[in-house]
Amino acid sequence: MTPLIGITTYGRDEKAWFALPSNYIDAIRSAGAIPIMFPPGETQPRRLLDLVDGLILAGGGDLHRSYGGSHHDTVYMVDRERDATELGLVRHVIADGVPTLGICRGTQVINVALGGTLHAHLPDVVGEGVLHRAPPREPIAHAITVRLGTQLATIVDRLEFEAASWHHQAIREVAPRLQVVAHAPDGTIEGVEMPDHPWLVAVQWHPELTSATDATQQRVFDGFVEAVIRLRGDRGDRRARPDHETETRRRD
Repeated sequence: MTPLIGITTYGRDEKAWFALPSNYIDAIRSAGAIPIMFPPGETQPRRLLDLVDGLILAGGGDLHRSYGGSHHDTVYMVDRERDATELGLVRHVIADGVPTLGICRGTQVINVALGGTLHAHLPDVVGEGVLHRAPPREPIAHAITVRLGTQLATIVDRLEFEAASWHHQAIREVAPRLQVVAHAPDGTIEGVEMPDHPWLVAVQWHPELTSATDATQQRVFDGFVEAVIRLRGDRGDRRARPDHETETRRRD
């Protein structure tokens, strides 16, 4: 059966709409899977994950600094509802071994959920020799270097390439269970993996922005979906069981 992939969406906008750039949808469909959008606000994250075979934590605005981060005037699009939903999803994908791909904000969410921290405004730390976002808030390309022997290196099949970048925050202190696998030329962490998870890879850049024309970036999604298919059987027993919340309601 064609795998189902959950993708987190942006929070409610000024019109009270949920949204997601279509690039994510196109990239997952090109990889041979069916995308299902997960808007913020769901109170049963495990029930959502039971519907899909894998999860993408998409890009978007900044996390609230409640994890211990500092304030900065450039922080934007903070959405506590989205933070709560995605942090909850991360806790369950880690506990249940759900294949997961983090993209930009998604990388930061994973790091924070596991106890890491973020740079509030990256240019204050690394300067502007390498732009990670063009003024005022637009994507820009820069080089990425991937460590040999990592899952990410196997997926993209290259150790150096250019990718679309669109962020002003990034990982500061790496969560204990994560392994750094990619950097920008200025030392910014651009990729992490979780060695003790069946498949969890997160990238700070935006592969979906150029996946339609850049085979290296599409391979990020292809490799993710291939892993989802390979690991799907391992999740079968858990998904066949009712979640704790549902079972409790049945007993009541």
